[in-house]
Amino acid sequence: MEKTKKDSRDSLLFISWAASVLAMFGSLYFSEIRQYEPCTLCWYQRIVMYPFVVILGIAVVKKDYRISIYTMVLSAIGICISLYHYLIQKVAFFADHAATCGRVPCTGQYINWLGFITIPFLAFTAFVSIFICSYLLWKKSKEAA
Repeated sequence: MEKTKKDSRDSLLFISWAASVLAMFGSLYFSEIRQYEPCTLCWYQRIVMYPFVVILGIAVVKKDYRISIYTMVLSAIGICISLYHYLIQKVAFFADHAATCGRVPCTGQYINWLGFITIPFLAFTAFVSIFICSYLLWKKSKEAA
């Protein structure tokens, strides 16, 4: 039974890392290949997301399950930033009361797939995935102790 728990924790850690890698390469694709200039809130989301690639990568290699508490906190911060960014893109009330961003308006939508998928929505999805995996990892690690 212990081996099953360890394997599931390894999988959760790997899924978290994979989500961060996918998010990082996705953001680099939009900015470097598609030439979409990131707004201020996009930069804040990157500041939170990019360290996950290194932190979770090391945790995967070392099988360090204690990282889950830190990744939960950081991903919760990322969730808040990306949710706010998404709201100012999609909800008129938030857009009307949003602070002025920088040269690129945070209300702009480079992509709008299916009428609701924007870049902040993609970041939100990645942060939520990392948070859920981190929470499950934390919970399984507490049970194993």
